[in-house]
Amino acid sequence: MDTPKDSPTTPEPMQLIVAIVQDEDAGLATDALTTAGFRVTRINTLGGFLRKGNATLAIATEPSQVQRALLLIRDNCERRSEFFVPTAPGEIGEPYPLEPIPVQVGGATIFVLDIERFERL
Repeated sequence: MDTPKDSPTTPEPMQLIVAIVQDEDAGLATDALTTAGFRVTRINTLGGFLRKGNATLAIATEPSQVQRALLLIRDNCERRSEFFVPTAPGEIGEPYPLEPIPVQVGGATIFVLDIERFERL
């Protein structure tokens, strides 16, 4: 007897990794993750202090594979210094900075979430 498609099953627990990385690192991170067998969805985003391009990577995986995915992201998303040149003066009477300001960029901001339901169609 066939079981109906909508019959309740006990799915294996899954977790969702959401990693926000710089555009410059996204290709390397995505390649490393897919080579290791992870399925990755990349969403190009914009934001942050420098208003530069980012990528948001979404990876659904078993809890036992989360640490492996995080290591791959860490190994492919490096921190570096860039210089930010302000484009608007401060408040009236405040001196306008003449020098570029060094800022740390790169790395990744990562969220790991429990998935209530996961389907691959």
